[in-house]
Amino acid sequence: MFIIFGVIAIIATFINLYMYRAGKDYKLAMAVGLSFTALTICTEYSLVSRWVKIEDWSALGDVVPGMERALWFLTIVSILLNIAPILFELKGKK
Repeated sequence: MFIIFGVIAIIATFINLYMYRAGKDYKLAMAVGLSFTALTICTEYSLVSRWVKIEDWSALGDVVPGMERALWFLTIVSILLNIAPILFELKGKK
């Protein structure tokens, strides 16, 4: 499920950037991109929670350290890309 949410977040982010470049209203795409980024993180957390419940310590030890760095990086990139049009607009008004 997290893969589906992640792919939707990436697509929505690119739609957001495209709509900004085209001069159209991009705010809905921005909200969708950020929302699906949050849902991706929630589904990842649920996966880890399931591993803890069934005491799958090897899965936790193998996956979580790398997954943590990837989630931090991708979340920061998603936030920056999704708010970039707003920042460009603010810069353009000055």
